[in-house]
This record gives sequence, C-alpha cells and structure tokens, in this order.
Amino acid sequence: LDGMRAQDLEDYLNGPFTVVVKESCDGMGDVSEKHGSGPAVPEKAVRFSFTIMRITVAQGPQEVKVFEEAKPNSELCCKPLCLMLADESDHETLTAILSPLIAEREAMKTSQLKLEMGGIQRTFQFIFRGTGYDEKLVREVEGLEASGSVYICTLCDATRLEASQNLVFHSITRSHSENLQRYEVWRSNPYHESVEE
Repeated sequence: LDGMRAQDLEDYLNGPFTVVVKESCDGMGDVSEKHGSGPAVPEKAVRFSFTIMRITVAQGPQEVKVFEEAKPNSELCCKPLCLMLADESDHETLTAILSPLIAEREAMKTSQLKLEMGGIQRTFQFIFRGTGYDEKLVREVEGLEASGSVYICTLCDATRLEASQNLVFHSITRSHSENLQRYEVWRSNPYHESVEE
C-alpha cells in the first residue's frame, strides 16, 4: 500500500498484482559443528527459503513497480520455509521432503491468490525464480560436476580457465531440454564410461 501511494496510484486498485519470488535451497553444512550446546546432531541441514523480490501492478499498458527488495541477498528478507536435517547430495530425501512444497508452487503458478488488504479484496499472481539454488544442487541435477566443476555455469560450456582470461564473451549455449538430455546421458552412462572419462 505504501508503494502504491509512493507511485500516486489509487488505494482502491485491486490488481492483479504480480509477485516475483526468488526461491533458495542451500546446504548449511554440518550443524553439529555450529552449535556447541545441547546434544550432538550428526546430520547436515538443508534450508529451503524464499524472498519476495518485486511486486508490480498493471496500469494501462505498463507495469508499475510498487515494491522492490532493496537487499535481495540479505538474510533479513529471506523467509525460511523448510529446514530439514539432510545432506544436500541426498536427492531421495530432498525430493520426499520438498515435493509437497513443489506441488503447491506448481499450483500457485496457474492460480491467483485473493487477499483483503486495506479493506479491499486484491488479487495476486506469482512468478517463481529458482535463482537461489546452491550451485552444487543445480550442477548435480544438470549433470555437471558438483563443487569441483570446471564449468562456470550450467547453461554455458565456458570453463573457469576460459572465464578467467575472458570475462565478456560468454553466452547461453544450451537450452533446458539439451541440459536434460545431457543429464540423462550422465545418469544412465550408456557408453559405460569410467568416472575419469
């Protein structure tokens, strides 16, 4: 509401407001080493969280920004949604715990949320961006090496060495479907290659 007033928009606008949400999922390391008191917790922990990045509302042909997170990488605006005792490389556990969250998110992509704010029923639609996923999680899923990867990105064939010598000329060289094909080859290993290969 403050953002609408700052943009000289009427308080009675009911939307739809478009909310861009950044999702994050990252391992927190061995929690038993981080907390000195209490019983030992041998497992590692993984946190799934979200940050509301931006809220816009249609005003004629253009979108007007009524909220933007000033510090999108700050812990203060990152809302933990799920904290689990699991290793981030344990995909079975992560999938079992996170699948209800993912299902709800998929449903939210194609539906609208109605909330009463300031005495008026307002409509919100959501766009999700998975930009906060830990690179090890992404690279394991995409079929590249985890933290020891020589690549700088899952959508680009540039290596760390190439990037260190040339910071400008990089581009997305693979589509998501190509990445999935590469992942399937990596997972099934149809040519029976060794780990080194």
